[in-house]
Amino acid sequence: MNIRRSIFPAAVAGAAVLGLATTLTACSADATDGRTDGKLDVVASFYPMQFLAERIGGGHVHVSSLTKPGTEPHDLDISARQTADLSKAGLVVYLKGLQPAVDAAIGQAEPKHVADAASFTTLEDHGTEVDGGHEHGDDEHGHDEHGDEDAGSDPHIWLDPVRYAQVAEGVGKALQKADPDNAADYKKNTAALVKQLGTLNDDFKTGLKSRTSNTFITTHAAFGYLAERYGLRQEAISGVDPESEPSPARMKALHSVAEKEKVGTVFFETLVSDKTAKTLAGDLHLRTDVLDPIEGISDQSKGDDYFEVMHANLKALQTALGAK
Repeated sequence: MNIRRSIFPAAVAGAAVLGLATTLTACSADATDGRTDGKLDVVASFYPMQFLAERIGGGHVHVSSLTKPGTEPHDLDISARQTADLSKAGLVVYLKGLQPAVDAAIGQAEPKHVADAASFTTLEDHGTEVDGGHEHGDDEHGHDEHGDEDAGSDPHIWLDPVRYAQVAEGVGKALQKADPDNAADYKKNTAALVKQLGTLNDDFKTGLKSRTSNTFITTHAAFGYLAERYGLRQEAISGVDPESEPSPARMKALHSVAEKEKVGTVFFETLVSDKTAKTLAGDLHLRTDVLDPIEGISDQSKGDDYFEVMHANLKALQTALGAK
């Protein structure tokens, strides 16, 4: 995966170590047990991890995110204060391989309890072109003959409700371990969230069943897991890295795909430049619409949380693929 590597200078790392002893929250925080005012302090790396922690943790946790709303998570740099917060946290929830600066900061801070979403499900390699011709919707674990589990795999697991439910279960167990006094509530909240994700999966399967096309074009290859789950074919302008530039050959290939597959829509995103997508759409006289990878919620998002935006994505795909 060609995720752009963030620089984590040695000077910042050194400052983070020095800051551990002095950077405390304004509230009555105890750095030894990861709590503030009796609630477990949970640090999430970016929105999909924050959402799980908030929904499962409920009133027993304080959740903060390293990635501010409206920020492209791949671009994140970590400050000394954030590294100090990681060290003091009762639990850190992140996705290894997505944000190199976060991986480095966690290695530096060595928090006591860590939940790595990548360890709770399978990861696969999704390049610029994804073969979505096989239906994986009935496979409980979403296993596929493509790709191996490694740090270079596609990280966008939250866009598949089945894989996201597996991650939710892992985060729930991590919360139970970090805060055993409230384990019963975490277990109950996890079950409720997993059930809601199961309903979302059913909504996608039903909503995309009677479609006239399988192929969609999008800005970057964030939707490989979603395409696999529902038997679709993702054609991305750039690869898994949203900052990569498509080659002239790739743009020519997309022209051919759009004409052959009768693609009517080119999707762009809320946190990434839409210039290339709109250029392609203009060249081919196609409409444009938003397909949101939900890496963050902003004022431009078509919903206030994960479920609302996923349902907006479903509606956009139904229109683009001729689903009735």
